[in-house]
Amino acid sequence: MQPRNMSMSGVVDLAAVKAAGEAKAKAEQARADAARQGGGGAVPPSSLVIDVDEAGFERDILQRSAEVPVVIDFWAEWCEPCKQLSPVLERLAHEYNGRFVLAKIDVEANQMLMQQFGIQGIPAVFAVVAGQALPLFQGLAPEQQIRQTLDQLIQVGEERFGLTGLTVDADAEEGAAAPAPVPAGPYDALLEAAVQALDAGDLGGAVQAYKNVLADDPGNMEAKLGLAQAELLARVQDMDPSAVRKEAADKPDDVQAQIAAADLDLVGGHVEDAFGRLVDTVRRTAGEDRDAARLRLLELFEVIGPDDPRVTAARTALARVLF
Repeated sequence: MQPRNMSMSGVVDLAAVKAAGEAKAKAEQARADAARQGGGGAVPPSSLVIDVDEAGFERDILQRSAEVPVVIDFWAEWCEPCKQLSPVLERLAHEYNGRFVLAKIDVEANQMLMQQFGIQGIPAVFAVVAGQALPLFQGLAPEQQIRQTLDQLIQVGEERFGLTGLTVDADAEEGAAAPAPVPAGPYDALLEAAVQALDAGDLGGAVQAYKNVLADDPGNMEAKLGLAQAELLARVQDMDPSAVRKEAADKPDDVQAQIAAADLDLVGGHVEDAFGRLVDTVRRTAGEDRDAARLRLLELFEVIGPDDPRVTAARTALARVLF
C-alpha cells in the first residue's frame, strides 16, 4: 500500500486562535513551573513510546498533547507492514528525544478508537496536537519522508501552540516524571460551605468555595463536579427559558443561542438533548464557533460526570465529528 499524502498543509486550521493561545499559555506556564522547581519535569526514555487503550485515550493522548505532539501508530499483530513500520517510528521517537511522543494503539483490542479515527486500513499514523487530530499517512513510507513529516509536525506544534517537547533524562527512574503528590485536604469544611452556599442560592459563593479547594487540590473530583454544577446554575439563573428556546429554534446557526439552549436542556434534565445539540453544533461549525461549542460540551460532561454512559456516548459522537 502506497503512503497517502503526508503534507502538513491545513494543519494551521486545526484549532481556533483562542485555543492556540490557551494551549501556548499552558505550555509556557508548565515550563515556567518546571524551571522554578529546578527542572523537575524530566521524563525517562521509556515515556517516549507508550501503549494506549480506549480507557487511557483522554489521559495519555488528549491531555498529553497539550505538552507535546503525540504521534499515533495504529497497528495489529497480524499486520506485516505494521511490523516494518512500528520499529522505525519507535526508533525515531527515541532519536527525537522528547520532541514528540509515540502512542501505539492495537486496533484489534480498541475497535472504538479505530472507528472514531475513521481508520480504513493499517498501518495508519495520526497525530494529535493540543487536542486536535490530523492524519499523517497510511501504509509504509520511506524513513526520509517520515522524518520530513515529523519535522513539520514539530514545527507546527511549536509555532502554533508553543509545544517545545519534553525533557528526557536517561537516568530518570520510572515514575519520576510526576512530582511527588502533595498531601491533600481535609476539605470537608470547604466542601460543606460550598453545598450550603448552593442551598442558599449563593452561586457566587459556591463557585468560590469550590475554586478554593481546586486551587490546593486540582484533582478533587467532588470539587470539580460541584464547580461545574454551580457555574451552570449561575449561567441559567437569569435566562428567560421561552426566549432562549425560541432564539435557538429561529437561529440554528447561532452558536451562542445553541449553547444557551443546551445549558437549559441540561438543567431541565434533558441530558441527551443537551449533548446532541452541541455535538451537532460542532459538526456544522468551524474555527472559534466550533471551539466554543466543543468547550461548552466538555464543561457539561463535567456536570454529569465521566462515568455516566451518556457522557461516554457523547464523547464518542464528538470524536466522530472532530476526527
